[in-house]
Amino acid sequence: MVENMPAYKNESLGFEERAKDLVSRMTLEEKVTQMLFNSPAISRLGIPAYNWWNEALHGVARAGVATSFPQAIGLAATFDEDLIYHTADIISTEGRAKYHAYSKKGDTGIYKGLTFWSPNINIFRDPRWGRGHETYGEDPYLTGRLGVAFVKGIQGNDKKYLKAAACAKHFAVHSGPESERHSFNAEVSQKDLRETYLPAFKELAKEANVEGFMGAYNRTNGEPCCGSKTLLRDILRGEWGFKGYITSDCWAIKDFHEGHGVTNTAPESVALAVNNGCDLNCGNMYANLLIAHKEGMVDEKTIDESVIRLFTIRMKLGMFDKPEEVPYASIPYSMNDCREHREFALEVSKRAMVLLKNKDNLLPLDKNKIKTIAVIGPNADSRDALIGNYYGTASNYVTVLEGIRQLVNDNTRVLYSQGCHLYKDKVEGLAERGDRLAEAVNAAEMSDVVVMCLGLDATIEGEEGDAGNEYGSGDKDHLNLPGLQQELLEAVTKTGKPVILALLAGSAMAVKWADENVPAIIEAWYPGAEGGKAIASLIFGEYSPSGKLPVTFYKTTEELPDFHDYSMKNRTYRYMKKEPLYPFGYGLSYTSFDYSDLKLSKDKINAGENINLSVKVKNTGKYESQETVQLYLQDVKASVEVPVWQLGGIRKVNLTPGEESKVDFTLTARQMALIDNDGKCILEPGTFNVYVGGSQPDEKSRRLTGKAVLKAEFEVLGKSVELEY
Repeated sequence: MVENMPAYKNESLGFEERAKDLVSRMTLEEKVTQMLFNSPAISRLGIPAYNWWNEALHGVARAGVATSFPQAIGLAATFDEDLIYHTADIISTEGRAKYHAYSKKGDTGIYKGLTFWSPNINIFRDPRWGRGHETYGEDPYLTGRLGVAFVKGIQGNDKKYLKAAACAKHFAVHSGPESERHSFNAEVSQKDLRETYLPAFKELAKEANVEGFMGAYNRTNGEPCCGSKTLLRDILRGEWGFKGYITSDCWAIKDFHEGHGVTNTAPESVALAVNNGCDLNCGNMYANLLIAHKEGMVDEKTIDESVIRLFTIRMKLGMFDKPEEVPYASIPYSMNDCREHREFALEVSKRAMVLLKNKDNLLPLDKNKIKTIAVIGPNADSRDALIGNYYGTASNYVTVLEGIRQLVNDNTRVLYSQGCHLYKDKVEGLAERGDRLAEAVNAAEMSDVVVMCLGLDATIEGEEGDAGNEYGSGDKDHLNLPGLQQELLEAVTKTGKPVILALLAGSAMAVKWADENVPAIIEAWYPGAEGGKAIASLIFGEYSPSGKLPVTFYKTTEELPDFHDYSMKNRTYRYMKKEPLYPFGYGLSYTSFDYSDLKLSKDKINAGENINLSVKVKNTGKYESQETVQLYLQDVKASVEVPVWQLGGIRKVNLTPGEESKVDFTLTARQMALIDNDGKCILEPGTFNVYVGGSQPDEKSRRLTGKAVLKAEFEVLGKSVELEY
């Protein structure tokens, strides 16, 4: 009987060999149907229906109840690779549990599969971009390290099968404007392309072995990303040797002729995409592939290659094998949204909090000394402000107001006022402007201390079509607090009561007035379903904050370059000239850390060698806490413009009061290399500075933290050499 078994059913053969055999048995029409994201069943071959579109940005999304983690930008603020890996591992566990439970009920619809279109590793180059909160921030190194950890957690560590398939998006050079994404051409230099926009994608392809890539909506240097020969064929499959599948962004193929005007017809558009390696169409344009083939624009062999890649992924996921042979197929549905997962998500929420200001150690509050506390603001009792976008349904939500109520003493009175609408000038439709301001001021006057919950939510910053606002399709026109929030903040502060400002937002905000007038400021991001607990717990000192900013906070909107300009000049901490409000990598703690004994393995190395270094970190305060040890590298005499300095290492250490730990780093030759103006990777001889501490080595971070980072230098000898990118 085994002798007559078709090769694609033979579990002892390799997945690609099996996929080739399966595809060889299909008609051309059947092959084309499998290149659509909602692939129908082919019953004669035993192929079940499958929908490729699923989301898992910070929890399994859009498929009912699941554990809800902080939004991706909050995950980035942890600077913690292990934490991100564990988070993604939980997400894929729940994804597996859902997939098998739903499949048994015959539900193979959208958001029910094992191909997760996450993570979003675009560089958050401009704080006005509405989708920036889906990313890991503005730095290529941090984005790459956290992206790799997330992919490994999603895909599992079995030697044969995938737990789930992650997808790196949006490839490449994509970060707004949202309103123009279907026609926009992002013009980028070869230097910026390879120095800033591509490194994280390369790491996910080569180090994490991510199974999927999604193209961006826009054009990059004239080519639509989902049909770009340069990006898809030359770089991704050619240079990097990527073997997985490529999907279009949703309905992006029709933009080729409708928005970008690079083709004239739908068959021309699908031919451009498929011929450059876009295997899957999120949308329905690939229904035109039969016409494109008939007119000689696409060979059947090219179609075969795409369909083979798609079925190789499905086979790696165990969809054609006996469940008992697939280790992840036995994950029970009871693992979804289990208590252990929710508790871990709360811990992640705590690690994501960034303490921006704490004048005279106002925080933490002693709850035994507070008789009345006012919780004020449009985000104080908002579930929307907890979750960000691309979210699942949580089984339990805890807003900031609820978190504080749960934590204060029984005899402490908690007053609440919305204060103002998130972005409109009144709460009630028929009311006059500022209809909640008086109530908020009254509440503040009656209280010992005020917690102000301001910021944004994903209804006004996000993706075109998801976010509707007075801005631009989810992008922001400015970085100020919207609506009457600034007016509310100033009115409450004038009462003279101590104010703690909790910002719930997915992006940097220009809160210069607050920095000058409010004693304590917390950046809470979109902290997850029970994020209110994490914020309350921070305020009352149940843990010490340890988050760091994965983005720069600017002082004003006016200092930003034009939103359409994709040059990195004057953008992010790596290239900005002006002093920030709060720097990338900055965040305060309730304790203090001292650094000492920075040692390099050598002070002179030959070009191509690595260098090792170590540093000692000691908790010199009164709280147990985590510290984010940051290494920055500076090329002192480069032949082209290079970053002022750039992140080159992160380590998390947890130290009790008085405890000291030795932390080790390795700097590679590739990290010492620069990208020249032609996009080549060149290691030049010269002097390099290494900075290690709890922040960047900039003057503003030194003033804010009261501590200077340690510095050492080394020299690279020899001649300039070109390295593999």
